[in-house]
Amino acid sequence: MDRQSTVSHFSAVSSAAGADFDGFYAANVGQITAQIRAYVGDLAEAEDLVAEAFTRALARWKTISAYDNPATWVRRVAWNLATSKLRRGAVLRRLLRTQRQASAEGPQPDRIDLEYALAQLNVRHRKAVILRYMAGMTTAAIAEQEGVAESTVRSWLTRGKAALAERLRIEEYEEQR
Repeated sequence: MDRQSTVSHFSAVSSAAGADFDGFYAANVGQITAQIRAYVGDLAEAEDLVAEAFTRALARWKTISAYDNPATWVRRVAWNLATSKLRRGAVLRRLLRTQRQASAEGPQPDRIDLEYALAQLNVRHRKAVILRYMAGMTTAAIAEQEGVAESTVRSWLTRGKAALAERLRIEEYEEQR
């Protein structure tokens, strides 16, 4: 094969792989961004984290595209990036608290929105609730992704929902007929 044929062949293969990735990106970016936004509580931050995860996927697309569900890989990378970012933020906040005088917080609003309530949950509970109810993943899929037993995921979901209900002051009631 001469140089021109090699370049043409490579361009055709690259274009096909690029189109494949473009479709994958378009089909998954919105849902993964919404999940990460719920996790970190900030749309711009979520968009940055998801963009980084997709950039890493593009660099490894030949391998990742062969996976049963490449979106799981991207979601996992985005979650890991978000968790690292949240940890760094927590360390910074602790440092800043030691550097300035503590002040009393003002009164909290009567109504707490879902993002605030999610942010108050234990990280595992929050992640399980988001993956189950926003990503639509089964408890088995979450268990596999997190490397835990399915019963553990069910426990996280039960506790997470109970904590959310308490924070959102949701009371179960039966509709009157």
